[in-house]
Amino acid sequence: MNTKLYFSLLITFAAFITNGFAQLGRNYTYDFLTLPVSGRVTGLAGVAPLVKDDDINLAAVNPALLNDKMNNSIAFNHNYHFAGVSNGHVGIGKKIKNMNFHAGFTYISYGDFKATNEYNEVTGSFKASERAIVVGTSRKLNERLDAGINLRTIFSSLENYKSFGITGDIALNYNNTDNNFCATFLVKNIGGEVSSYTTHNLSAPLDIQIGFSKKLKHLPLRFSIFAHQLQQWNIRYDNPNEVKEIDLFGETDEPSNLSKNIDNFFRHILFNAELSIGKSENLKIRGGFNYMRRQELNLSSIRSMAGFSLGFGLKIKKISIDYGIGYHHLAGASNQLSIYTNIDRFKKKI
Repeated sequence: MNTKLYFSLLITFAAFITNGFAQLGRNYTYDFLTLPVSGRVTGLAGVAPLVKDDDINLAAVNPALLNDKMNNSIAFNHNYHFAGVSNGHVGIGKKIKNMNFHAGFTYISYGDFKATNEYNEVTGSFKASERAIVVGTSRKLNERLDAGINLRTIFSSLENYKSFGITGDIALNYNNTDNNFCATFLVKNIGGEVSSYTTHNLSAPLDIQIGFSKKLKHLPLRFSIFAHQLQQWNIRYDNPNEVKEIDLFGETDEPSNLSKNIDNFFRHILFNAELSIGKSENLKIRGGFNYMRRQELNLSSIRSMAGFSLGFGLKIKKISIDYGIGYHHLAGASNQLSIYTNIDRFKKKI
């Protein structure tokens, strides 16, 4: 497939999916698609690092990162979430001729629930879960620019309510190896329900992102800045239950429009960094910060780690292990463990 044809299909795919499903602001379903797919992504505040290595998990987040090194890579991920909720992702990569492909299975289980009647009498139990099958491909448009597409089919089961949906991602990634600079443009979760729980189809959680990444010249540290939720400027949430401070004149101390705009701007921004240690970079230390999560889940009266995330990656012989912890609230954090490898590692000495 030549570059012009691939790029034309990319635009056609985006137009078809966008026109086929109405985006309804923040009124959406399939929220599990916003959860990190791996421990590495968890440790980096929920976004994929702009690198081209053999971590096949990155392709499920940003299909433009799919590359030759991911051929024959496989990954298993599981996230220990709150209140018995768990989610995960399984992925595999394959190169066919000059095209890179990946496939994956994303799942979430909400656990067991008691079924009761109007008198609060237990009549049984039920389960709730959601699953998504994702396939994707990437294409090198020129020496420094790659494009990628993901397509998902989603199956949701909440008690006896069923839903089926289709979503897609499109991405462009610019990689300048001369100065270790990368930039990406990503549109996630275009689409929504085909058949709904009720009579009204909802959209998926659309997220438009732009990211920039730079690896330092004399230090094995890569830091990144991402802007997310760019499809909607005002994403502030004013808590109606928040206690307002009253000044000496009996008036509430309301923030100025400038401070509101600054606060809203930083809610769009994510920061992360990844430090490689060792000659073979077998150990990686990671950290990230999500300002929007901190503002929405932090308690004003008690300091917490809400919004921060930490993690590490360790390569032991032929196996790579990633662990990430994302702090959501004072009540706790989510812990995600990932194991991935490349089948080719077992065919030759590494």
